[in-house]
Amino acid sequence: MTAESVRWGILATGGIAAAFTADLVDLPDAEVVAVASRSQASADAFAERFGIERAYGEWGALAEDADIDVVYVATPHSAHRAAAGLCLEAGRNVLCEKAFTLNAREAEELVALARGRGSFLMEAMWMYCNPLVRRLKAMVDDGAVGEVRHVQADFGLAGPFPPTHRLRDPSQGGGSLLDLGVYPVSFAHLLLGEPSDVTARAVLSEEGVDLQTGALLSWESGALASVHCSIVGGTATSASITGSQGRIDIPHGFFFPDRFVLHRDGRDPEEFAADPADGPRNSLRHEAAEVMRALRAGETESPLVPLDGTLAVMRTLDAIRERIGVRYPGEDPAPEAGPLGPVRAVTPA
Repeated sequence: MTAESVRWGILATGGIAAAFTADLVDLPDAEVVAVASRSQASADAFAERFGIERAYGEWGALAEDADIDVVYVATPHSAHRAAAGLCLEAGRNVLCEKAFTLNAREAEELVALARGRGSFLMEAMWMYCNPLVRRLKAMVDDGAVGEVRHVQADFGLAGPFPPTHRLRDPSQGGGSLLDLGVYPVSFAHLLLGEPSDVTARAVLSEEGVDLQTGALLSWESGALASVHCSIVGGTATSASITGSQGRIDIPHGFFFPDRFVLHRDGRDPEEFAADPADGPRNSLRHEAAEVMRALRAGETESPLVPLDGTLAVMRTLDAIRERIGVRYPGEDPAPEAGPLGPVRAVTPA
């Protein structure tokens, strides 16, 4: 790092990598110095598009580039363990897209590697860095709705996606849960922590991935969370938080909201809107800014997206997949019953 800028490397050249880089180049204290892809042509095209100096046709060269302060890993989540691990082994700091890995075991390996080397590692859960979500979280923590009793969140895309699409491909960690369900699950974790029990049902594709999944998460406090994800139906992407003294509604786009509404008995509803000064609702710059803040402060983890929280989310996603019967190629056999309760029946397509 220099006093003026943090130097970024981009690993992968897909849509999310392009969206992140577009926001990154607008930050005055960020500099994108290199990009890597498994294809030299793809890396060259990405570098030309964003004015990036160095383009590598393989991941290892990027990982070994000592001029890079932090690497943004934007591959499909099936490759996160390999890509992020390669960078951490080479001494790079890493921001890794969500879902963080295929499963909790892979996540634990990355976290152990980063902590063992004293490197920075963070899941790119941009929702946690969003200013309005942070305000909502602070209000709930301060008792705005009393004790949280129920959380609801959904994220679904209408599709249809053909069997050849990555969302239908088991070898790429396909299905709705890891790609979309990670958002409602992470939203519930943000407010309530790790659940004590998980129940889930899903409709599976012929390839064996989940087309839509519904899960009920429960906590020892008596709180519940209802979460849903789908790649066969577009949902409102809404969320609500019901407490003993009120309710908060996010009508649309709960992971990048433009507003939320607080309802309390005997009072008029209060609307809280995003500050236009924070930039577009879909901006990824807030997570980039958090990474750079942490690096400059000498921190190896972000308090906004702590690694222990990422591990807890991955355990919950594992528990849901165990209950719906989704396993990916190369994964170890599922345990008969994990710490989150016994296996439930599955509803196949």
